[in-house]
Amino acid sequence: MILPRRRFLGTSCTLLGSALLDVLTTPLWKWNRPLRVEAAVATTPASPVQFVDVAEKAGLTIPNVWGGIDHKRVIIETKGSGIAFFDYDQDGWLDIYLSNGSRLDAHWPAGKEPTTHLYKNNRDGTFTDVTERSGLARTGWQTGICVGDYDNDGWDDLFCTFWGHNILFRNNGDGTFTDVTKRAGLDQSHGRWGTGCTFLDYDRDGHLDLFVCNFIKLDPDKPLSPADMSFCQWKGIPTMCGPRGLPGETDILYHNNGDGTFTDVSEKAGILKPGPRYSITAVSYDFDNDGWPDIYVAVDSEPSMLFQNNHDGTFTDIAVLAGCAYNDDGHEQAGMGIGVADYDCDGWLDIFKTNFADDTCDLYHNNGDGTFSDVSFSAGVGINNSFVAWGCGFIDYDNDGWTDIVQVNGHVYPEVDKYNFGETFKNPRLVYKNLGNGRFQDVSAGMGPGITERFSSRGAAFGDYDNDGAMDILVLNMNELPSLLHNIGGNRQNWIKIKLIGTKCNRTAIGARVRVVTGKHAQIDEVHSGTSVMSQNDLRLHFGLGAAEVVDLIEVKWPTTQKVERFTNVKVNQILTIREGSGTYIPFSVKTAK
Repeated sequence: MILPRRRFLGTSCTLLGSALLDVLTTPLWKWNRPLRVEAAVATTPASPVQFVDVAEKAGLTIPNVWGGIDHKRVIIETKGSGIAFFDYDQDGWLDIYLSNGSRLDAHWPAGKEPTTHLYKNNRDGTFTDVTERSGLARTGWQTGICVGDYDNDGWDDLFCTFWGHNILFRNNGDGTFTDVTKRAGLDQSHGRWGTGCTFLDYDRDGHLDLFVCNFIKLDPDKPLSPADMSFCQWKGIPTMCGPRGLPGETDILYHNNGDGTFTDVSEKAGILKPGPRYSITAVSYDFDNDGWPDIYVAVDSEPSMLFQNNHDGTFTDIAVLAGCAYNDDGHEQAGMGIGVADYDCDGWLDIFKTNFADDTCDLYHNNGDGTFSDVSFSAGVGINNSFVAWGCGFIDYDNDGWTDIVQVNGHVYPEVDKYNFGETFKNPRLVYKNLGNGRFQDVSAGMGPGITERFSSRGAAFGDYDNDGAMDILVLNMNELPSLLHNIGGNRQNWIKIKLIGTKCNRTAIGARVRVVTGKHAQIDEVHSGTSVMSQNDLRLHFGLGAAEVVDLIEVKWPTTQKVERFTNVKVNQILTIREGSGTYIPFSVKTAK
C-alpha cells in the first residue's frame, strides 16, 4: 500500500508518540534549529557489499577546480558540475569524462588553466588521460554533460553546457572530437548559464533532439567585479545571493533536422509557457506508458516541471496536476538531481529528486494514472534532511532484483563549518536499500569508506567500469579529486547487462524500453541521456537477477517503430548487445573485447 506523507501521518497517531508526531507535523520555519529525524544507522552492521574509493589508484589524479575554497562570493561558485561514464571508443569499456571550472579572480599561467578531461579505460582497473589527443580540453565553467549519437554515425557524441557558451562535440570515431556547435546551429548570440541536458527523440523520427536547462541570468561575458557582489543572509550569516531574487532563465528544446543541424523549437513546442525557472537537471522517459518520451525537470527554489508529450511536437507542463511539482505538503523545493526507476516493479517509472538542506528529498511513486504520490516518508527516504543533496540514482548495488538509491551531498556555504547549525560543508554519501516491499532502509553507515568519507560533492554517474557485473559510482568532488567508488561484493548475485543499438530508431537507442522477467519478477528500464545532477550514466541497462539462474524473458520495445523483440531462456551474468531488428543478441567477451 502506498501512503503519501499526509496519510502516513494521519494514520500513525496511535503508533507514534505525541512528541515525535509534533516534530513531523510542525513547519520547519517554526523551529529555531533545523529539524532532525535521525536515521537508525549508527549501529548498522557492515554490508556484504562495500564501496571503496580507488580514484587515485585508477589514475584519476586531476582535481576539480570550482570557485573559492573557504568562501563563495557569487552563486556560480557554489553550483559545481556534472560527470560522465562514456564509452567514447565503443570498445565495451566505460571511459570517464570530467568537467571542470575556474576561479573568479584567478590569473592562470599559460597552459596551466584547469580544463575538462577525458580518461580512457585501460581494461585493468586503470585509466589513461587522453584529453590532449581527443580535442576535448576546454577552460571555463563547464556545468552539464549528456551523451547521444545525434548524427546516427554509430559513435556517441558529447554535448557540454557551460556558464557561457555550450559546445557540441562530434565523435570522429578515431579517438578525437570536433566542435561542431556553430555548424549544427546550437551556437547562441550571447552567453547563458546552461546546466542539465538530455538527448531524446520527442517526435520519434529516428533522430535525437536536445533539451537544455538554463539556470539564472548571470552574464558570463561581463567580468564580475567586487562592486557586483552583493550579500544575502542564510540563518543569520552573510552569504552570496541566489537563486531567489535573481532573474530566472528559460529552457531550450532543439529539434534535430536529420542533416546534422538543429532548430530551436522551444516556443512552438510549449517549453516556454511555464516562464523562466531555475532549472538544473532534466531527464526524458515515458512516464505515462503511452510510447512517447516526456521530460521531467528538477527546478531550484520553484516548482519542478513535467512536460507531457502531446504526440504532435508539443508539450504541456502537467507537474502540478500530476503531483510532482511540489512536495506532499504543497511546498516548492530546491530541486537538484533526478533518478528514475520502477523501484516497486509495477511497470511504471518512479522519480527520486534531491533537494536543499532542511528539506527532505522526494520519492514520487507513479500511480499509473498520470499522477504521482510523494511517498518519501512512508517509503523511508524522508529521514535525512541535514544535507544539500545533489547527484543521485537508482542502482541495484547488490543485484537482488530491486533498485536501491544512492545520493551524494555537499553544502554550498563553506562558512557553515564555523557555526553550530548541525550541518557541515563536507558530507557522507547516502545509500537506501530497497526492501522489496515499497520501503527503503538507510544502510549508509555499513556500506564502506567510499560512502562514509566526507566531501562536498556535486555530480554522480553510475555504471560498471570494470565489467564485473557490480555497479560502480563516479562522483565529482568540489575542489578535490573525483571519487571512483568500486563495488566490492555486488556481483555475488546474478545479473544481466544490455547494450542496445538502433537501426530504424536513433543509433544510441535512447528511449528504448527493456523488460526483464525472471519467474514472477519483472523489471523495466529505458536507455536515457543525462540524469543525476547534470551528469551521464552508462548507456547500457543493468538488471540484478538475485538467485535466478536464467532470464526467462527479455523484451525490447524500440522507440520509433514501437515494435517489440523478445528473447527467452537467456544465460545470466552476461553483457549482451542487441541490434534493432536482428532478432538475436551477441554476448560481449571481456577477455577478447577490442
